[in-house]
Amino acid sequence: MSLFLGIDTSNYTTSTAIYDFDNNQVVQSKRLLPIKDGELGIRQSDAVFHHVMQLPKLYSELIGKIPCGYCPSDFTAVGVSIRPRSVEGSYMPCFNVGEAFANVIASTLNVPLFTFSHQEGHIAAALYSAKRLELLNEKFLAFHVSGGTTEAMLVTPDNELIIKAELVAHTLDLNAGQAVDRIGLMLGLCFPCGKELENLALKFDENIKVIPTLKGNDCCLSGVENICKKMLENGESKEKIAKFCLLYIEKTLEKMCENLLVQFGDMPVLFAGGVMSNVIVRKSFTEKFEGIFAEPEFSTDNAAGISVLAKIAHNK
Repeated sequence: MSLFLGIDTSNYTTSTAIYDFDNNQVVQSKRLLPIKDGELGIRQSDAVFHHVMQLPKLYSELIGKIPCGYCPSDFTAVGVSIRPRSVEGSYMPCFNVGEAFANVIASTLNVPLFTFSHQEGHIAAALYSAKRLELLNEKFLAFHVSGGTTEAMLVTPDNELIIKAELVAHTLDLNAGQAVDRIGLMLGLCFPCGKELENLALKFDENIKVIPTLKGNDCCLSGVENICKKMLENGESKEKIAKFCLLYIEKTLEKMCENLLVQFGDMPVLFAGGVMSNVIVRKSFTEKFEGIFAEPEFSTDNAAGISVLAKIAHNK
């Protein structure tokens, strides 16, 4: 019996997961951090507090989802995200909560504890969801697009880290998820605004011309907020503004991807992160790049990828 526990305490979500290796199944219990109406995100001190309050409850809920015939003593290893990215200086206090909790569980059960970055968890969750975990043994291009990150990475296998993600392009200002939320709040939507903005955009059928702004392979997204603000002031419909916002992000990422495939050569492309769960973006990139996507529940912040990585690390 092989069960692997994953824990992720990001700036948006408290998340726990169990990877049942024998049946290749993941079960999750996760909850968004509470955000006050009209606010863009949450302070780290508040995020830490809410993780402390939510994590024990979610862990208990997760234990109730353990597959029949198993129990917590069957955990083979514990995995946890301890930082946003695997680069020097990458740090957010909210990840300390998950790390402390994971240490207690691993010590109590006397099982190994493996640490990863939040970004590595996103990549692994997307590959698991798409049934493409074999790509962890190959070179591929990965986009991680969320409220806290808009990056493209060249991912290669690594004996020590499982995967090595080299940053090859990123936003120079606003993250895609930040743009979505800022424009969503501008339109009177609730934070996080991704799903509501998508629903608005799907109601607008007319063509819209979009010209993305790139500097080399890097992108600039702050302009879309200013354009959408002017559109609103000029009386454009909320549906049109929502569609413009998402198309702007889509065309920007599309151009980045095209440039990178020219530079590094043809290879599989993975799209991870909450923004990539958008149906408009997903449909376009599936057609143009044969993009690999996670199902929505594995696109937003989650511990699923961390639990899968714990299994892989345990076997090394």
